[in-house]
Amino acid sequence: MIFVALNWIYIVITIFLCGFASAKLVKKTFGYQMENLTELLFFGLASVTVYAQLFSLFGGVGIAANVLLAAACIFTAAAWRREIAIFLAGKLRAQSALYKITIVILTCIWCYCTSRGYMHYDSDLYHAQSIRWIEEYGIVKGLGNIHVRFAYNSSFFALSALYSMDSIAGQSLHTVNGFIALLLSVEVLKGVKRHFVLSDFARLGAFYYLTLIYREIVAPASDYCTMCVVFFIIIRWLSCLEAQEKRTAPYALLCVMCVYAVTLKLTTGVLLLLLVKPAYALIKEKRYRETVWYFLLGLTVLVPWIIRTALISGYLLYPFPALDVLDVDWKIPAGQAALDAAEIKTWGRGLKNAALVGLPIWEWFPQWFRTVLPATGRLLILADIGCIVVFTGFAVYLGAKAMQGEKVRGGADRFLVLASVAASYLFWQLSAPLLRYGYAYVLLLITLTVGILYCKAAKNGYLLCCVAAVLVTAKTISLAGYMLDTAKTPFYIAQQDYGVYDLDSFEAGGTTFYYPESGDRVGYVNFPAIPQKKEIVFRGAHIKNGFRSSGK
Repeated sequence: MIFVALNWIYIVITIFLCGFASAKLVKKTFGYQMENLTELLFFGLASVTVYAQLFSLFGGVGIAANVLLAAACIFTAAAWRREIAIFLAGKLRAQSALYKITIVILTCIWCYCTSRGYMHYDSDLYHAQSIRWIEEYGIVKGLGNIHVRFAYNSSFFALSALYSMDSIAGQSLHTVNGFIALLLSVEVLKGVKRHFVLSDFARLGAFYYLTLIYREIVAPASDYCTMCVVFFIIIRWLSCLEAQEKRTAPYALLCVMCVYAVTLKLTTGVLLLLLVKPAYALIKEKRYRETVWYFLLGLTVLVPWIIRTALISGYLLYPFPALDVLDVDWKIPAGQAALDAAEIKTWGRGLKNAALVGLPIWEWFPQWFRTVLPATGRLLILADIGCIVVFTGFAVYLGAKAMQGEKVRGGADRFLVLASVAASYLFWQLSAPLLRYGYAYVLLLITLTVGILYCKAAKNGYLLCCVAAVLVTAKTISLAGYMLDTAKTPFYIAQQDYGVYDLDSFEAGGTTFYYPESGDRVGYVNFPAIPQKKEIVFRGAHIKNGFRSSGK
């Protein structure tokens, strides 16, 4: 726990200062002052992630990357020390003693959960090794040729490598997911008030999600971070609507956060439907200069990730072999990329054979529903199907009002959010519907639909408060039970490390590669490691030159 806490102190200082610098740039460019501290921290997180990816293009993301980051943060702190002090002092004075105590308790809980728990299967399969490659080399051309999952290239792994502190802590720390969960918890806490608004329903969904992942948050899986960022975007978007925010900047910047979410996990791209609102306002008001700046800001977030993907896999987006526009010798064969894409879908649908990827939904859905989903998951999916029906009715209702010439501004704004969530849910459901890939869409579709109906019909929130209180109580008892069950695990100083496995090795090009004697997990310590022994084809004399496909 102590290592986790120290790591978080460094993370919060660096992302705050990077977020503050970003906020100054936003103020100068768009005239918008970012006042919300949680929002500033999330944007700082995105900024640091972009930095880690850029640095990885030139070398390993380790001590040198942190020295440069720390120097930039020291410069920021010195340049705006008075403004930073006033900003933080104002935030501290604005909060009650009870709120501050609650934040401390939340921090301790998430610190405890991040120090131990269930290490996700995929973390010892390839997450740990992906992070290790970034720590050691930054980027290696054709890395996906030795293990195709390295080509998935979530920007989260670059961020994790930056904050892993392997050479300082004596182990590679994996605390970023827990920190992001803590940030989302702080945003959820803002929903504790007397009257419910639509954003509070999104917060309720986020709260439920957080209670599902605290046992697993120790693992550096990109799904958790991605879902937390999606929840944050929707909550902040709705909060801006409820505050009757008329400026375009907050919405446009949240769309930049949507681009950031894409770099975490490609399937979040459907959420970019939210672009309709700020794009319409900018074009209508002929603010072309601002439009160009927002576009460039989005490219700044996106381009380093695309470059990394291209260098690792030979494709701009992987696994999408249809976008085969690069002629490079380290490209993963198109057949392998297509097979990988098929396997992702079939695995999510509970089918073990990639040849079944073309099955229509009415053939695979019943089996998926019965065998893949837990009991609670089945209830959620049934509720989502009902919500799609309600959403369709809402769309028809708004369309009819618009045809009659009635103004639907408020309804249209909420409809856009619900449409983006519904489209994201449908994309997830029809592609690779593994729950952990799309929990945010599953929960948000339900909570926002219920929230819209509640805001239309309810006179008071007594029943809803009772439901929320029962949920919070039940989940608190469950958390307490988990903490008691794991209290004897010895991770109060160091964090629980990756798994250790019995590995064999072989030589290729003067490099020792490791692979498991049984199974396919390899952990972090032995490097480089792959799930099974295979032919390794180098592009040059050194491992830094990268790999080609063996053609097998």
